[in-house]
Amino acid sequence: MEVSELYVRLEGDLAYVEDQLRACLASGDPRLEASSTHLLTAGGKRLRPVFVLLAGMCGQYDLSQLSKVAVGLELIHMATLVHDDVIDHADTRRGQATVKATYGNKMAMVSGDFIFARALEVLSEIEHVDVHRILSRAIWRMVAGEIEQIRDMYRLEQSMLQYLRRIRRKTALLIEMSCTLGAMVSGASKETVAALRRYGYCTGMAFQITDDILDFTASPEKLGKPVGGDLRQGNFTAPVLFALREQETKQALRSLISPTQSPAQVSEAIEWVAGSEGIAQSQHLADVYLTKAETALRRLPPGLSRDAFHSLAAFVGNRDH
Repeated sequence: MEVSELYVRLEGDLAYVEDQLRACLASGDPRLEASSTHLLTAGGKRLRPVFVLLAGMCGQYDLSQLSKVAVGLELIHMATLVHDDVIDHADTRRGQATVKATYGNKMAMVSGDFIFARALEVLSEIEHVDVHRILSRAIWRMVAGEIEQIRDMYRLEQSMLQYLRRIRRKTALLIEMSCTLGAMVSGASKETVAALRRYGYCTGMAFQITDDILDFTASPEKLGKPVGGDLRQGNFTAPVLFALREQETKQALRSLISPTQSPAQVSEAIEWVAGSEGIAQSQHLADVYLTKAETALRRLPPGLSRDAFHSLAAFVGNRDH
């Protein structure tokens, strides 16, 4: 099954989720509503809602319950993006001006808080104690991941393990939660929930590693933002960490990367990383996680849901933006 076919099959339910997202961001305050829906109108793949809906097919599919999970997790994702753009001083996302660039830092922070509050309001309607326990733990781990990223900015001496832990908390967790909670609210078996949790974690890791590769290899038009954004902010991702294992590249990056780096130095550093083995090694790492995701899927019974999850994993590994 192609991913495009999957989206067609889910078109009606995704449209319902989209309507619920917009309804949740109605505030009665025109400026707050405009800033809060700014990222929503920029579009996006809505991958997390798709994972939720597919996981629901592994149990008793109930859109009224699944949509609460899908909307809540997507709103949390949106809130973190709005806050991240303030922290990272980012002016563009998905090819459009960020909330921060359009409305200013203060309004962006308030908007992110509002979106997050709405997420919790929607999720509170789910009558499943374990869902709330798992989700609350995931949220504080996401915050810990952001703190770790801030702490490690411009630190050349950091391990791949630190990077992997950071991206699990900042990115993979929400995809993992999408698969896990979608299955749980649908009453799927413990074995199915465990398999989807593992699948979601591995796919989420591959998604972020691929994203970090594209930050060096894709065009600004494809990315919807400047190339090498993480490196400009002193955030060292897998391609950089692998490149630092090459002595000549490491020496060059040491002389180029710092909190006072110039645009010219950043451009040169990007060229060093793009020309190193770091890209290929990062791709291999992403492929390892995708293989693990496929292994987890074998624990699911054959059918539409498993085929769709397989297609999503392939999409994550082959996407170009």
